[in-house]
Amino acid sequence: MINIVYRLKAPKFFEESIDDIELDDVIVRPKYLSICQADQRYYQGSRPPKILSQKLPMALIHEGVGEVVHDGNGDFKVGDNVVMIPNTPFGDDRYKANYSKSSKFRGSGFDGFTSELISLKSDRLVKIPDNFNLKVSSFIELISVAYQGISKFFELKCTPVDVLGVWGDGNLGYITSLLLKILCPDSKIIVFGKHLENLNLFSFADKTYMIHHIPDDLSVDHCFECVGSASSQSAINQMIDIINPQGTINLFGVSEYPIPINTRMILEKGLTLQGNSRSEREDFEEVVNLLNSHPQIFNFLSRLITNTYIIKSINDLRDAFDGDYVSKFGKTILKWEI
Repeated sequence: MINIVYRLKAPKFFEESIDDIELDDVIVRPKYLSICQADQRYYQGSRPPKILSQKLPMALIHEGVGEVVHDGNGDFKVGDNVVMIPNTPFGDDRYKANYSKSSKFRGSGFDGFTSELISLKSDRLVKIPDNFNLKVSSFIELISVAYQGISKFFELKCTPVDVLGVWGDGNLGYITSLLLKILCPDSKIIVFGKHLENLNLFSFADKTYMIHHIPDDLSVDHCFECVGSASSQSAINQMIDIINPQGTINLFGVSEYPIPINTRMILEKGLTLQGNSRSEREDFEEVVNLLNSHPQIFNFLSRLITNTYIIKSINDLRDAFDGDYVSKFGKTILKWEI
C-alpha cells in the first residue's frame, strides 16, 4: 500500500516522501499528535551536527493517538481509538525495553508519526475508551514517562513520603506533580519554579514556591527534577540542600551537557539518584486505567493545551512547529488531517 511520510530533511525543512506500507501489522491513521521538546530540538537544529547528520531525514513526533483502519490479526476493530507507543523493542535482553540498547524510539531512532498511515505491532498500541478527550490523550506518552518514574520511585524509596517536592513549572513538572497528588493523596506536594504565571496553574498542589524565595527551614522527603538543560544543575543542588537524609532524587530532565552536582552532600545524606527515561507498554496501560478511573484528571491536563493546529499540508506542519517554539508553556496539538 502506498503511504505518504512527512520527514524533516534538514532543520526547519520538511519534505514529502512516498513509501510502501505492509499490511502484516496494525495500520493506524493518526488523529491527534503532540509536539515534544525533543521534536523541537531536531526542528530547530539544536542537536549536535553529528547527531543531526545521523538522524535526518526522519519523521518527527512520538506522542499521538490514531484510529485503526486495518488489523488482519483481529486484535483491534476498525475504528478503535488507540494510543501509539513509540518505544519499539528489537530482541530480548535482561533490561526493560525503555532502557534496552536494542530498542528504537520513533522520532529519534526511526520515523515518528507524521505520516498518512502508520504500521505498528499490536503490542505497540493500547486501546482507549471512546469517551476520552483525544487532544489530551495525544500526550499520554508524556504522562506515561512521569508515571513510570513515579512507579520506580515507589519501588526504591526507603523513607516516609510526607512531603514531596517537584522542581520545574513546565509541562512535565505539571504532569508529575498532578500524578503525585492522585497517587499519594496523603502526601504534601510542593512545586518549585521560576515562572509565577505557570505556578498559578498548579492549583492542585499544596504549596508552590519561586526558587529564589524558599524558606530557610523548609525540607522535603523526596524530590522530582523536571527542569532539564543547564538549569538542572542549580535545581539538583537545591534539592540536595533541602532534602532529608536517605531521600530519593528522581531525575527526568534532559541536558545536552554534563551537569556538576554536590556529591559530598549526596554521600553525607545517603541520597539516591534515580534516572528516568521513556516508558513501556505497562505504563501506557496504567495511565489509561488511571484516566478512566479519575476522569477529573482530564480537566487539569486540558489546561496544558495552549495551541491546536489543523494540519492539511507541510506548510501547516511548519507553522505549528514555529508557533510551538515561541510558546512559553503548554502543549501544541496537531489535528492531523493530511
